[in-house]
Amino acid sequence: MDQRRIFQFLADRIAAGQSCALVTVLAVQGSAMRNPGTHMAVCADGSFVGSLSGGCIENAVVAEACAALRAGAARIVRFGAGSPYLDIRLPCGGGLDIHFQPLASADLPQACLAAIAARQPYTVVISPAGTTCRSGWHPAPFDPATGTGAYGNWPAARLMLVGHGEGIAALARLALTLGLELDALSPDERALAALRDLGLTPRQLERTTDTHLLTSDPWTAIAFLFHDHDWESALLQRALALPQFYVGAMGGRRAHAARCAALSALGVSAAAIAAIRAPIGLFHSSRDPDTLALSTLAEIVRAYQAADFGAAHA
Repeated sequence: MDQRRIFQFLADRIAAGQSCALVTVLAVQGSAMRNPGTHMAVCADGSFVGSLSGGCIENAVVAEACAALRAGAARIVRFGAGSPYLDIRLPCGGGLDIHFQPLASADLPQACLAAIAARQPYTVVISPAGTTCRSGWHPAPFDPATGTGAYGNWPAARLMLVGHGEGIAALARLALTLGLELDALSPDERALAALRDLGLTPRQLERTTDTHLLTSDPWTAIAFLFHDHDWESALLQRALALPQFYVGAMGGRRAHAARCAALSALGVSAAAIAAIRAPIGLFHSSRDPDTLALSTLAEIVRAYQAADFGAAHA
């Protein structure tokens, strides 16, 4: 979820005339905090965005990136197990092969930013000829023999909030701290005002049948936060028919049983109804809006990280 910040840092610094390098984890041996395809952005002045560990190797990574910038050539360096840096060890005992690519222009970060803004998958391709951005999701493991690898990126999780009351603003505040893209629908003017105060542009639900206002893509989570469940049925039916990786709804088990019966009466399949996360959140006994928001956001992030979106969306 930090890709936008990383590539924006590179684009901005290069536009300002500064030398920058894109740092990429190529492969992981054993246990490590970050996966292959994780990036850092490093500027020649030593500033950087992103992280490759819990703080164990970042200083050495910055030093190596600056050395690559001075040499004007890409390099691959091993950190952790098997590394020439004898004094740098990862507490998890793993090893990381890390690629350092000096950037001659902002073409790569700008291409990645364009894909991120369009919510389209993209792939960072690394080879001896250089590092490029390719549209679509086309990952390939790093091959040490050829020095090539490809690292696919899905769009970041987007959150569609539908509901009323204090919970919708509480969840929006937490999601914004994580950098998620947000949209919100509510019939509640007070909730709408709270969302506007957060810098969002929510839309007002006038009727329970305003289902056309719901929009999503495969990387969208839709959270229903209604105390008055009469608002839900048509909107939930629409949400379940849209591409998304998560639909959750607030309310206890009795309320959910009534919800399922209403959806079934509308012709929604049992399989679709079973996909609803309800009661919403990882821990279901919370009652205050802030705890409910934390519980819900944690469940959404876990669902996003566990999802295998598949090549059909590439």
